[in-house]
Amino acid sequence: MRSDNQSFLWDPPKDFILLGISDRPWLELPLFVVLLVSYILAMLGNISIILVSRLDAQLHSPMYIFLSHLSFLDLCYTTTTVPQILANMGSSRKTISYGGCTVQYAIFHWLGCTECIVLAAMALDRYVAICEPLRYAIIMHRPLCQQLVAVAWLSGFGNSLVQVVLTVQLPFCGRQVLNNFFCEVPAMIKLSCADSAVNDTTLAVLVAFFVLVPLALILLSYGFIARAVLRIQTSMGRHKAFGTCSSHLVVVSLFYLPAIYIYLQPPSSYSQEQGKFISLFYSIITPTLNPFIYTLRNKDVKGALRRLLARAWRPCRR
Repeated sequence: MRSDNQSFLWDPPKDFILLGISDRPWLELPLFVVLLVSYILAMLGNISIILVSRLDAQLHSPMYIFLSHLSFLDLCYTTTTVPQILANMGSSRKTISYGGCTVQYAIFHWLGCTECIVLAAMALDRYVAICEPLRYAIIMHRPLCQQLVAVAWLSGFGNSLVQVVLTVQLPFCGRQVLNNFFCEVPAMIKLSCADSAVNDTTLAVLVAFFVLVPLALILLSYGFIARAVLRIQTSMGRHKAFGTCSSHLVVVSLFYLPAIYIYLQPPSSYSQEQGKFISLFYSIITPTLNPFIYTLRNKDVKGALRRLLARAWRPCRR
């Protein structure tokens, strides 16, 4: 125990100071503008996908059930972190309360694990659509899709609950400065002044399960899909099959690569300087890009958006 922290022994701090880029004040205004624009685009893009998936009868297939949940997850992701980041950038007092920090990393990890399973469910949907097209409607029926989504949300909540229970027991000994933009479990473990071996091990096991197992299922699904696509005789058929999967593969890459870098290393060796920018990437940039990735390469979504805009514009012309 450090002697200068004796007076704070085992007492949780009232709040934490989130450094963000305080050491680079010249970056604050440009980053504030980028985050604000990205947040607005993420809100508009994801809300649009949710609306067209719900309102357009042609998008009531399993793929768009999963896509609407993915968009809702991205909305929650950005709203959990970005408003607080923007508020801190616009203030000289860059703090978050202990309770607010706990809620933030609890929700953040809940959403992250849920998204891992939703992305795996989307890969399963693409596998059945391409490899078992005649049985697609029988296999991917609506109750199964709803069950998969429920499993995703409940599993993510269970993981988050375990992480919160373990993390709130860590003493911080008056150490209040988080070198991050928002609260995350690895950063909290790094800040703790006690032995965090149990937290390190639990985080590694749970992340390995919630990240590597869904990723393995995704890669396996796309292995079978690639084999099926290569058997298609016409180039048009191969192009269509590739087009239905490429958007999902891009989203999987944008989500999993940063998550693997941050969470599949021991928190004791976690580099906060690098980690905070990678966390910022997948908490705002990825949710901002996802709607555009799906929209730009998906004729069904673009057509549904045009029909929705036409329906909304029609009363205004009368």
